[in-house]
Amino acid sequence: IVNGSPVVLRVTTPKPVSNLAGNWLGHQLAFTFEPRTKTWFALAGASLETKPGSYLLQIHAETAAGQAISFEKKIAVQRQRYPRVLLKVPGRYTAPSPEEQREIDRDKKIKEEAFKILSVNREWEGSFAAPVKAQVSEVFGVQRVFNGSVQSTHKGLDFRVPAGTPVAAVNRGQVILARSLFFEGNCVVIDHGQGLLSLYLHLSRFSVKEGDTVEKQQQIGLSGGTGRATGPHLHLAVRWQGVYLNPQILLALRLP
Repeated sequence: IVNGSPVVLRVTTPKPVSNLAGNWLGHQLAFTFEPRTKTWFALAGASLETKPGSYLLQIHAETAAGQAISFEKKIAVQRQRYPRVLLKVPGRYTAPSPEEQREIDRDKKIKEEAFKILSVNREWEGSFAAPVKAQVSEVFGVQRVFNGSVQSTHKGLDFRVPAGTPVAAVNRGQVILARSLFFEGNCVVIDHGQGLLSLYLHLSRFSVKEGDTVEKQQQIGLSGGTGRATGPHLHLAVRWQGVYLNPQILLALRLP
């Protein structure tokens, strides 16, 4: 596990329990029982800012008879060094006008409100699927310098696709945002439950609207180059309980 990495935690209990919950890195973990393997599993992650070290995982469970069971284990997080790149974009994206700054501030509030609407229940099921079949053009965690001055961290995964390529939902969930934003361009955000969101940026067209329930691999839009983009591509981001995680690792995880 490295900083920025999602992880699946699997727990086997010494006797059957009616519920199981945990805490790691300051996040509450929601465990689900998998009858086939008789194990409990939860999705978790370490933010980009997590420093190398061992962090205490605390687990609490209760048997059908009401007996409390607890367990603690330290889990190591290692340092991942991410590359740095220089990019050129139109000047308005690094030195916005007062009116554009007001639009940016308005977008920020829109996103903050959307991120508050999170489903407690797990909507996703099984492993996550790539939104497009294409090569990755830029990985998660890259330190970017726009026009030689504005610095940001690339908190998603870029796929090299031409404009108009169908984009699919990575898993089941509900659309909580589908609108045009200054930096993100046409943007769709899907709530998969338990604090997990997937974000699809720079779309040229929407195929869904806010409030829609979508299934895994259902088309949610077409790729494009809207917003702060150096050209047509799809930017996929994964946000879990307020922190951005590496989508490439999430897509590789085998989940029940």
